Amino acid sequence: MSTQSWWCEQAWVGDGPVARVRIEADDGTIVAVTPNVDAQPEDERLDGLVMPGLANAHSHAFHRALRGRTQGGGGTFWSWRTRMYALTSRLGPSSYLALARAAYAEMALAGITAVGEFHYLHHGPYGVRYDDPNEMGLALVQAAADAGVRLTLLDTCYLAGGLGVGGHLPLDGAQQRFGDGDADRWAARVEALRGQLASRQGEGPVDDVVVGTAVHSVRAVPRDELGAVRASVERWRSGRSPVPLHVHLSEQPAENEACQAYYGLTPTALLHAEGLLGPETTAVHATHLTADDVTTLGSASTTACFCPTTERDLADGIGPARDLCDAGSALALGSDQHAVVDLFEEARGLEAHERLRTLQRGRFSPHQLVTAMTSSGHASLGRPHAGRIAPGAPADLVAVRLDSARTAGSLPAQVVHSATAADVHRVVVGGRTIVADGEHVLGDVGSLLRDAIEPLWQGR
Repeated sequence: MSTQSWWCEQAWVGDGPVARVRIEADDGTIVAVTPNVDAQPEDERLDGLVMPGLANAHSHAFHRALRGRTQGGGGTFWSWRTRMYALTSRLGPSSYLALARAAYAEMALAGITAVGEFHYLHHGPYGVRYDDPNEMGLALVQAAADAGVRLTLLDTCYLAGGLGVGGHLPLDGAQQRFGDGDADRWAARVEALRGQLASRQGEGPVDDVVVGTAVHSVRAVPRDELGAVRASVERWRSGRSPVPLHVHLSEQPAENEACQAYYGLTPTALLHAEGLLGPETTAVHATHLTADDVTTLGSASTTACFCPTTERDLADGIGPARDLCDAGSALALGSDQHAVVDLFEEARGLEAHERLRTLQRGRFSPHQLVTAMTSSGHASLGRPHAGRIAPGAPADLVAVRLDSARTAGSLPAQVVHSATAADVHRVVVGGRTIVADGEHVLGDVGSLLRDAIEPLWQGR
């Protein structure tokens, strides 16, 4: 890739918008950012507000097939989960590829340039291994490459079917697809995946994949297996490669009650005791926390990833985002089950939930919300140089209209409170344009989604 340049009407540089910014890149990396200059003849013009690429720090791609199909009745998170498990039985490598490709393309239309895929759909029905035990993970790698977004594959350890007062339950039904038997066998499969991707470097799709890890939850990984997870992650990190660790944490009160009853600890305290918290760890949801939990997570510099549209769709509750931020946790955002794919909406949800919780406005500044959408999210995905418009950062750029029916009249510095994903009109990843005039390079994303989703529900 040769030298490229863009001229931006407005660009989010540092802590806010700057006018008339020229950005130069070489081989997909920004080498110069110059404000208050006129465009050069060779520059590509980007109208509106140009933001750094957005980071979706928590995704379950296959959940996209549930949108608009689980809203017809009542219930709780647990009844929704039954529907989700039923969907997993219908997915194989080819259908997973088609669904994830379409889901990631939808994310690209929304300005998302990197996604953290919390991946636990590892094996075939009833846990039968594919010839390549990582076939489903490799389908996600290909899907992200086809859609043009950067992938952090958070390969998830999932060993137990739940946690009750009497201990952990065996994997049951659809859950058998998720498990590897124990943490050592999980680690061996991830090791093989890391080797597969390393051997294919230079082929394109795998060049920018970060292989991260995840503990599904304290419900799904018994305490006596957490040490093996930690040891594997530490070994991989010793090679100086980024290995983020994510975990669903205290999403439901029932999880806290079971953990307290069986281990005598909150989920946060259990993870802390096993050495799994720290600046490379991200706690997803972090909804039902004690004051001590907040202090523990903040003191460890553990990132907290909130998914407001999912947390309200599933009636999870509202987590203490401001308290965590004040305690020392960076904040990231995810679309999780993709009831909505719009990080502007997630950012507004973060602020709005705080307003409802505290009866105060302005709990986060626009700059803090943009940071959660961009640099903090990318850092949680093992990409600490991404999510900013600055030399050395990848040339990942998102142009947002300032003249739409939603954004017209907004101050550029406050557009996070008025824009939606529909206002994204151009997306550049590593210097390559993947969305132009609101159209993805793969074509009609709605048709891709329909063609991937409808066969999964035929006859049901």
